[in-house]
Amino acid sequence: MELLTTNNVWMMICTALVFFMHLGFAFLEIGLTRQKNTINILFKNIFIITVGLLLYCLVGFNLMYPGDFNGFLGFAGFGLDAPMVEGALDLAYNEGYTYWTDFLFQGMFAATAATIVSGAVAERMKIGPFMVFTVIYVGLIYPIAGSWKWGGGFLQTLETPFYDFAGSTLVHSVGGWAALVAVCLLGSRIGKFKDGKLQAIPGHNIPLATAGVIILWLGWFGFNGGSVLSADPALTSLTLVTTCLAAAAGGVVAALVSTLRYKNLDLTMFLNGILGGLVGITAGADQMSPTDAIIIGAVAGAIIVFAVSLIDKLKLDDPVGAIAVHLVCGIWGTLAVGIFGALASGAQFVSQLIGVASYAAICIVSSFIIIFIMKKTVGIRVSEREELEGLDAHEHGMDAYPDFRLNEH
Repeated sequence: MELLTTNNVWMMICTALVFFMHLGFAFLEIGLTRQKNTINILFKNIFIITVGLLLYCLVGFNLMYPGDFNGFLGFAGFGLDAPMVEGALDLAYNEGYTYWTDFLFQGMFAATAATIVSGAVAERMKIGPFMVFTVIYVGLIYPIAGSWKWGGGFLQTLETPFYDFAGSTLVHSVGGWAALVAVCLLGSRIGKFKDGKLQAIPGHNIPLATAGVIILWLGWFGFNGGSVLSADPALTSLTLVTTCLAAAAGGVVAALVSTLRYKNLDLTMFLNGILGGLVGITAGADQMSPTDAIIIGAVAGAIIVFAVSLIDKLKLDDPVGAIAVHLVCGIWGTLAVGIFGALASGAQFVSQLIGVASYAAICIVSSFIIIFIMKKTVGIRVSEREELEGLDAHEHGMDAYPDFRLNEH
């Protein structure tokens, strides 16, 4: 019983840390965008957490962990009332933690996938269609995709099982693929590309964005540390070490590479490099040595600089760098499991590729269908006037900083 209690307490602490990441995402997003859209971004983030938890309770958890199923789709029923035995709580769920702890921890992950999309579509997507997208993607697509690996589905039953410790692919790429599709269908913000040339649209509060990244790094202690699914001292401590080293290496290398390329010390590249390192290590944090973690983080940091540049060249407008961080580094981190660490082998690398391709397929197809249908019916983009004057005034009738109003266009 003492072990159950210890494990359960650790898992609850990690759940709280992952919950805290939502504040980090919110700070990062509002910091890297303009002040006239601050309320809109905060509203979306609060909507994602609240509705995401309710959806995960009603359908998501039992879609993601359906028990015996065909490996592709299964459903264990609506709601969470199954473990209520004769009016008492049945806490004998497994050796590590209770059913309720498991639900809450996994529920925090579910909401993260939609938050990634929120940043990529910031400043120009209508809030109604975004909310509809969130409901379908978090309520149905994420848990079905998650069941393929974490629910014991076909990727778990491969001869060499696909490996994704805490979600480089299952969480970050799932959000990243949808972000890519949404950005393609939405188009860029007014003024982002003039006569084919890139025009920087600076964020209004870089100190807040910096605070957001530090909060996200702290939250990753729970994201990866909790994915051990116990308070095992050896595995938990190694996981936290590899997580931190990858973040540090990602930040340093992104700063170095961007300085060499652009001849200026770009703080936003530094910050996104940290996040890239964190996303990169997430697939194999428990399988890597500290040196492996530094290499994986360093490569992710370099990838960030080139991925951001490529996304700009393709005329895709991603205000917060979500596609570079979560999709590109998510793919890198997933493939890295087959190259570095305890599982490294040719067979593992092939399994990692199969996993990346499988998630690309379901996420691209599903998010395209959802967003394209809304584009052709209700429209997904705000009017030119609304975009120029800010979504806060038009969609919310509020101003985040009423005493500091600027005329931004």
